[in-house]
Amino acid sequence: MKALIAMSGGVDSSVAAWCMIRDGWDCLGCTMKLHAEDSELPPSERTCCTADDAADAASVARRLGFRHYTFNYTKLFRERVMEPFAADYLAGRTPNPCIECNTWLKFGALHQRARELGCDCVVTGHYARIVRTEQGWELRKAADAAKDQSYFLHTLTQEQLAHTAFPLGGMTKPEVRAIAGELGFVNAQKTDSQDICFVPDGDYARVVCAQTGCRPEPGPFLDLAGRQIGTHRGILHYTIGQRRGLGLSFPEPYYVVAIDAGSNTVTLGPKAALYAATVRVSEFHWISGQTPTGPIRCRAKIRYRHPEQPCTLTPTADGGALLQFDEPQRAVTPGQFAVAYDGETVLGGGRIVSE
Repeated sequence: MKALIAMSGGVDSSVAAWCMIRDGWDCLGCTMKLHAEDSELPPSERTCCTADDAADAASVARRLGFRHYTFNYTKLFRERVMEPFAADYLAGRTPNPCIECNTWLKFGALHQRARELGCDCVVTGHYARIVRTEQGWELRKAADAAKDQSYFLHTLTQEQLAHTAFPLGGMTKPEVRAIAGELGFVNAQKTDSQDICFVPDGDYARVVCAQTGCRPEPGPFLDLAGRQIGTHRGILHYTIGQRRGLGLSFPEPYYVVAIDAGSNTVTLGPKAALYAATVRVSEFHWISGQTPTGPIRCRAKIRYRHPEQPCTLTPTADGGALLQFDEPQRAVTPGQFAVAYDGETVLGGGRIVSE
C-alpha cells in the first residue's frame, strides 16, 4: 500500500509520516508551494508554506527513507483561497480560509495527485479520526480534545474519507513531540503555526488591500436605531463581536453587531445585542452523503474555539440548514462555519449567512 504524505514542515505531519512507515506503508512525501515567493509574506515570523518549511519536510523524508516532492499550487491557492478571502472581507464577512484550503488543496488537489502517483491514500498531521462503520465512513473528534481539528475537516466526502489517514487522531501533542525528539527530527520543537499562512501578522486589511488594490473607505458607525454615532475606518477593519479599536467611548461597552458592505456601515450595540438563537447556513455538507428528512437534535459550534451547544438542526430546501440553539449564542458571524456533531461524530457543516 502506498501513501502520499502531505508535509508542511511541522512536527505533526512528520510524525504522521513516521506512523505510516512504522505500519508498513510505502510512502512519498510532498509539500505544497502556495506562495509565488516567500518575499510576498511580511517580514515577521512566517508560519508555514515557506522554502524553509519545505526544507524541514525534505529533511524528515530523507531521515525516514522516502522521496519528497514540492508541488506548485500557487495558482489554485490564489484562486480558491486568497481571492475568496479578500472578496469575503470586502463584502463584510469574516472568512475561514483554512477550511477552504483543506477543501480545495489538501483534500482536493492532493487526492487527485495521489491517484496520478498510484497512491492509495493521502496522509496529514490533522488531529481527528476516521472510522469505518456499517453505514459508511465517519469523521470523529481527536482523542486529545485540546488539539481536535475535526471542525476544519467537515467538508470531507465519503470518497475522501475512504482514501485519507490521520495517524495522530489518537495521540496527544506531547506524545507527538516526544516521538519526533527520539527520532532526531529537525522540527521536533518547532513552534506550531497559529495564524493564517498568508496573514502571519494578523493584519487582514493590509492583505486584502494588497490583493485587490482597494483602499478602506471610511463610513458611518450606527447605533441599533440607525443613528450615526461616529465614523469607522473602513469595514475591512472590523468583525462581529469586536470591541477594541473602535475609537469611540460610551457609558457601557459597545461591540460590532453588524456590518453592511452595501451601505458601508458598521452597527454598534451593547453586549446583549450580540446574541442570537437562530443561525442560518448555506450549502450544508452532510459527511454521510445523506440529508435528514426532518429536524434532528445535535450539538454545534459556530467557530473553531466555540464550545459546542445543543440545538435543533433543520435541513432547508435550498441545501442549507437552520440551527435553532437552545440558548442564544454570542457573535454569530457571517462567513464563518457552523459545524454539527453527534457525540464524537461530525455530521457536517455549512457557511453562516446573514438573515
